[in-house]
Amino acid sequence: MTERVELVYFEGCPHIAEARREVSRALRLCRLAPTWQEWDMTSPDTPQSRKGFGSPSVLVDGFDVTSGMTGSGIGCTVAGAPRAEAVIAALKKQLSR
Repeated sequence: MTERVELVYFEGCPHIAEARREVSRALRLCRLAPTWQEWDMTSPDTPQSRKGFGSPSVLVDGFDVTSGMTGSGIGCTVAGAPRAEAVIAALKKQLSR
């Protein structure tokens, strides 16, 4: 399986802990290792391509699980943390390719 799961956020976002729980739950339900890459948008080590997403965003192979798009600007997500179901759907979509 080549799917790469990433959590993009910035420190102080009130939804980070919930996003981590949802990602962990999704991976567990898919019987995948509960590991993912995290990117703090304010860190100089974060690739520029990861700095344009809302916080928190969960990416599967570079695409936001809630919008299916790449990032376009830093900001907070209004809806809060993406749900495990959205992560699972994105993982299944990638598996079907």
